[in-house]
Amino acid sequence: MVFAALVVAALAIAITFWVGNAGLLKAVECAPQPAAAKSIDDAANGQLAALNGTGTGRGYSAMAFSDATGKPVTLKDFAGKALLINFWASWCIPCRAEMPALDTLAAQQNSDSFMVLPINLDLGAGGLDRAKAFLAQGGWKNLPLYADSSFEAFKRLQVEAVATGLPSTLLIDKKGCEIGVLQGPAAWDSPQGTKVIEALKAL
Repeated sequence: MVFAALVVAALAIAITFWVGNAGLLKAVECAPQPAAAKSIDDAANGQLAALNGTGTGRGYSAMAFSDATGKPVTLKDFAGKALLINFWASWCIPCRAEMPALDTLAAQQNSDSFMVLPINLDLGAGGLDRAKAFLAQGGWKNLPLYADSSFEAFKRLQVEAVATGLPSTLLIDKKGCEIGVLQGPAAWDSPQGTKVIEALKAL
């Protein structure tokens, strides 16, 4: 009887612990934002028609990566700015094609309230150096170098079926919440691109 009681108590503690951690793992950082998603969908037409407004409640404030010196940063460091986060790699041909448009968009739109935030995925020894050389060769002075050398940030997007390949772009509001997702390259320097970013900044 005593043994049975101990087993039951242990199970109760284990279940409580598991449920608590499950709750933490599934915690939603952001409230769903259907109206915000619709505003992005309404703006995304023409050359940006592949962009999908989401606003489903995914938050990325804790997303970790590094700057050009290798210093760790998270999206919390960019709080207060709407972000266009673009995952790219120097070996990715569509990424290469998209870079000039992103650089132009950054030159036109980067401010205290918005930023184009490219995150490089060149893995392995020398990955950061390859990315630096690639940006220097292209002369894209408005695109800073950030890197996800561990692949952990992008892996989360893959696990949650947010992104599958490169390039992939997230539109993030000023609180670190996902508002839109785009798979593949886009003409971000087009009038439609400007319209989308203006809609994002207005949220």
